[in-house]
Amino acid sequence: MIYLPLLLAAEVEGGLFDFNGTLPLMALQFLTLMVVLNMIFYKPVTKILDERSEYIRTTLTTASSMLVKADELAAQYEADLSEARRDAQSKIASSQKEAQGLVSKDIKEAQVNAEKLINEASKQLNIQKEEALKALEAQVGTLSDQIKAKLLSSQSSA
Repeated sequence: MIYLPLLLAAEVEGGLFDFNGTLPLMALQFLTLMVVLNMIFYKPVTKILDERSEYIRTTLTTASSMLVKADELAAQYEADLSEARRDAQSKIASSQKEAQGLVSKDIKEAQVNAEKLINEASKQLNIQKEEALKALEAQVGTLSDQIKAKLLSSQSSA
């Protein structure tokens, strides 16, 4: 306990803040450190971050413009493709109509030719029928005369 009064008597001056020459020196050191860090570290890092941000911004702008262009090209290709399909379908339809017309024309010609052949064959058959009837009539007359002669000769001999 002897030391207690000595300790109380040897109280240290200053406390949490001591406003002597060290405070402005510390403030000057702090400001100097901030300036040095700003020049050495923060400005280059900020510059790199700004450059990176600008690069990302330009890349995004370029990508979005390319995407818009790709969408426009896709729409144009779709329009061209649909028009080509319509043209192809119309050409197919016209070709089918033309082919059907040619087929129907050929069928009509074949029917006309068949009718001509049938008519000619019918005429030939009718002519041959008439000739056969005339020949048969002539033969019937001759045969009836021969039958009469035989009948008369068989009656007269009996």
